[in-house]
Amino acid sequence: MTDQAVHTGGPTPYTAPEADGFGGFVGRRCELARLRADLEGEGLDAPAGRPAAPHGRVLLVAGRPGSGRTALAEEFVRQVAADHPDGVLRARLTDPDGTPVPTERTARDLLRALGRPVRAGAGERELVEALRAALTGRRALLLLDEVATPGQLTDLLPDGRAPLVLAVSRGPLTGVPDVRPCTLGGLDTESAVALLARRAGETPRVTVDPRAAECLVEACGGRPAALVLVAGWLAAHPMASVAEAVRRFGDLPDTLPGEPADGIARGVGRLPRPRTHPAPAARPLVRALLLMHGSLPPPAARTLRLLALAPAGLVDAHTAAALAGCPVDTAAATLEGFVRLGLLRTTVVPGQYEVPGCLAPLLTVLLRESERPAEVQLARARMLERAVRLLRSCRAAAEPSGSPARREMAGLPRALRFATPAAAAGWLDSRLPALRAAAGLAARDGELDTLARRLVSALTRALSAHLRPDEAAPELYRLYELLPPVTARRGLHGERAAALLALGDLDVRADRPRGALTRYRAALEAARAAGERGAGMAARAMESLGDTYAHLGDRARATDWYGRALALCQSRGDLAAEARLHGLIGAEHLREGYWEEALRAWRAAAAAYRRLKDGRGYVRALEEVARAQEGAGRTEESLRTRREALRWARRPGSGLSDGLNRREVAYEMYSGEHKN
Repeated sequence: MTDQAVHTGGPTPYTAPEADGFGGFVGRRCELARLRADLEGEGLDAPAGRPAAPHGRVLLVAGRPGSGRTALAEEFVRQVAADHPDGVLRARLTDPDGTPVPTERTARDLLRALGRPVRAGAGERELVEALRAALTGRRALLLLDEVATPGQLTDLLPDGRAPLVLAVSRGPLTGVPDVRPCTLGGLDTESAVALLARRAGETPRVTVDPRAAECLVEACGGRPAALVLVAGWLAAHPMASVAEAVRRFGDLPDTLPGEPADGIARGVGRLPRPRTHPAPAARPLVRALLLMHGSLPPPAARTLRLLALAPAGLVDAHTAAALAGCPVDTAAATLEGFVRLGLLRTTVVPGQYEVPGCLAPLLTVLLRESERPAEVQLARARMLERAVRLLRSCRAAAEPSGSPARREMAGLPRALRFATPAAAAGWLDSRLPALRAAAGLAARDGELDTLARRLVSALTRALSAHLRPDEAAPELYRLYELLPPVTARRGLHGERAAALLALGDLDVRADRPRGALTRYRAALEAARAAGERGAGMAARAMESLGDTYAHLGDRARATDWYGRALALCQSRGDLAAEARLHGLIGAEHLREGYWEEALRAWRAAAAAYRRLKDGRGYVRALEEVARAQEGAGRTEESLRTRREALRWARRPGSGLSDGLNRREVAYEMYSGEHKN
């Protein structure tokens, strides 16, 4: 069975609960039994006599952050995965800052996980229809975590009854038909105590003092996330008793600095504020985090706070090292320690971790109140710079051995090098969601535009080096779309024009010529704003407009744009572009049967190729001149032109020897017909 995972903010595969190294899932037997019964039941519509819903079955796990809703969903997935041989797909529908993920982004990433081709720049409707078609009839399980709105869910529901959809949300999703909700509260006391005992270390403190353990469970409200953090504190303090943990927990405030309750607020650069503050029921989680945070050594505590900056909540040793400004080995050990303390979750990607969604907004508040804006911005810059260096090394790994890029990579520290092209490609694939999110955050930041541009450039080059053009195109489109606002903000008209030209080219490849025309016109405007330095891109935009109109069959406009590009290239002395554009104009005239106009254009092209000493281009132009002459009824001139083309084709060093016999035969047949 395949196990495909996507986290659309970016894609992150969640770890099954039994993979945390603490003995697996605890409690929730009644909830799991209810989910199983709902799965095997007829559905909510059947008892009412209504026809079954046209979409797949939907189970809902609802609960506040920290209630263990994702862990319960993962445990249920583990239990029923064998019944879904077509695989498990996961997607998270809320970004770490609380922003709902757009449906088109979710659909695109799920299609990528399914290995289904996606057109570059495809819109939401096209992507959703493609996803539904891909899922229809598949015995698959779709786990949608952190569903923010009912619309996010209904937009993604596949047709047919085969796929099972398991949604995880804060509350009920009204308006979604045939949903079977399972609402979570706190763990029962027995299960909560067992969870404490399992994660508190080898010292049997929990079982020795059951009354204190029950008090601790009550203080935590039975919330698994809070219990895990307190248990982590006990594990880190083997000499502390459970009663001491209860006392320390009770002495802590249940609000964070900067929350409305205390009125303290200091901004940190453009660090986003959480969209919502912890609800009253989540206050035990605040105390548990403060207990853990206060017990960490200062460097580790600072690293923990800086994880609020991790793109899409995903972090590895390189990201943590760059944020904290420490060696990679130190960062790796710190992250492993955070996993043991319950502050991070592992993922199925080796060496990559996830900040739990319930902790991300709390860490953002702690970071805002504990770090100076300049330090936060510096940490961000270090993280982006590290990503750029890794991407350059990743691209270099795809180059031939001994190339300049490979030699440059050999001079990098060992931690930044890739042993093989396959290793580089695997790293790029696994880190792509985080890299994409980092590029998006940097582009929107407004203060790190230079790094944003460098990161997008490095990422596009790495993708182009390791993926086929059709595979890379959708990702490249998303990246190029980030650049126009950044370049416009900085007045970098040339770079803006280049990005718009790239988007236009991808639109053409995706068979969206009208969209390409819009992109090319915007590129032309930006290139003109760049002045003399943008003249080359202006000519390129004009030529691309001509190509697109030619594709649409509008010969008059195509010829007009080719003519404008030609005039600009002539003013710049770009002889190669002149030759090409004369040929394009001649080709359009030939298609329309304008023989004299075609003849003039192709003669000009031939003259330019001859000045360039381009034998291949000159012979091709002569052949087209001969066609135009023949169309105009100038048979003898056409024969003379073909003889000239043949003579040039026979010249040593012309590069046309492979096609010489074919050309000679064609010429002899042609001249023989006319002799007869």
